[in-house]
Amino acid sequence: MSEQIARRYYELVDAGDYDELVALFTEDVVYERPGQSTIEGEEELRAFYEEGRPLSNGEHELHAVVAEGDTVAVRGTFRGEQDGDAVELGFADFHEFEGERIARRYTYTDRDTV
Repeated sequence: MSEQIARRYYELVDAGDYDELVALFTEDVVYERPGQSTIEGEEELRAFYEEGRPLSNGEHELHAVVAEGDTVAVRGTFRGEQDGDAVELGFADFHEFEGERIARRYTYTDRDTV
């Protein structure tokens, strides 16, 4: 089930469906992106996706999705825009689950900010 939820996350990001996306997370979610400020809690997460995310108009291509225990690891490519410029970047994400909701998320990319 957690693998399906992680896959659904990317569909919702690409569709811009932030209500359903935020519902995938626990209320006290923690989202870490090395070199950037940590996002803590449902309200900060929503604000990030609605107002603060520098990536837009894109699509995630998933190359590998591996579930083990309460963690789902995803490797892929994002193609879209960053601050109005066309981008293609590789990423690796780790989603840690509590039950059927994502409690912690980590993103690693080959860019400085995402």
